[in-house]
Amino acid sequence: MRISPDGIIYAEHGIFKINATIAVTWFLMLILVIGSKLITRKLRTDIKISRWQCILEMIVTGIKKQIEEVGLTKAENYISFLGSLFLFLFLSNLLTIFPFYEPPTSSLSTTAALAICVFVAVPYFNIKEYGLANYLKSFIKPVFFMLPFHILSEFSRTLALAVRLFGNMMSGVMLIAILLTITPFIFPVVMSVFGLLTGSVQAYIFSILATVFIAAAAHESATKHFKQP
Repeated sequence: MRISPDGIIYAEHGIFKINATIAVTWFLMLILVIGSKLITRKLRTDIKISRWQCILEMIVTGIKKQIEEVGLTKAENYISFLGSLFLFLFLSNLLTIFPFYEPPTSSLSTTAALAICVFVAVPYFNIKEYGLANYLKSFIKPVFFMLPFHILSEFSRTLALAVRLFGNMMSGVMLIAILLTITPFIFPVVMSVFGLLTGSVQAYIFSILATVFIAAAAHESATKHFKQP
């Protein structure tokens, strides 16, 4: 039984390897890119629109509303990153309905990469919005001695994001594999549907947590920004 798709090697040349995690990740990104191009190539602004445009508008509106409810008023500045993050995770788990498919999110390397993206996005968006000085000042609030604790929280938060997503996704994959070995006809189908539901929930939670982290840092930076004379 494979614990991670990292063990499936498709090609190897010296120290460079293309495993299932890398291949499936790029395949999912290709689907998202091609899908977005096909859906957005004939967008219309009148009343009569296509079904695909209607679905796209509902998805974008829903993501934008969630971002605003978390506390980020200028949702259009963050929707490209947070929306892509959610759609990648959702698609990664949606395809688990197909047999022999192993989601890249069941690999710690993928979840770590996603968590690092959030780690970089937090200072990026806040520095872009409020400036470097205001963002750095938030690390010494309320007193200077809080600096090491704020720095530690940044790294521990990233680690928690990666391990949390990895643990939840890997546990679902392992549970289905165990049930497939014991009862190969009935339970795996039920668990696949259940895994699809939990995977979608995890995609939502991960995206919301990323939004919350960005919003929290933005609040601290905004406080410093508006206090300046």
